[in-house]
Amino acid sequence: MIKKNLQSNEYNEYYANYIDLVESSTELVSGFENDEKFVIDFFSSISKDKLLFSYAEGKWTIKEILQHLIDTERIFIYRFFRIARNDQSPLMGFEQNDYIEPSEANSKSLEELLTEFSITRKYSLNVIASIPQKHLSNMGIASNTNISARACAYILLGHSLWHINIIKERYL
Repeated sequence: MIKKNLQSNEYNEYYANYIDLVESSTELVSGFENDEKFVIDFFSSISKDKLLFSYAEGKWTIKEILQHLIDTERIFIYRFFRIARNDQSPLMGFEQNDYIEPSEANSKSLEELLTEFSITRKYSLNVIASIPQKHLSNMGIASNTNISARACAYILLGHSLWHINIIKERYL
């Protein structure tokens, strides 16, 4: 499965901001593998004195953004799995800001966060690899909108790019 096979009717237009950042030739499994290395290398390259920086009052720190990537991946890979298995139960949305404070991301070391990310990513790769190709286009409902399993996965790839671009523009 490559991204160019994904159709715009498989996701809410809100997610186009993320999906459009992913190259059309990106294959799902190799895309997740390459993105894991990219995310780890990017966050590892940030100086330690910047990890707790927030560019404005009420904005997340760089550590909190990394935690957000982890938490979002956990939620979207769960959606991916249920939809790919043809579960038609509507899946609730989530309020991303509610997850930050109890995560205590700022008290974790960068190494702890990167390990958490890597373990989460390996789980995601395992789930993606376990789904037969013909079920990647299964449709379900998440956050009150129609979405395919494969759209959930490609959203994750674009989501990490989106936040890394924000860090480059506003934090570094």
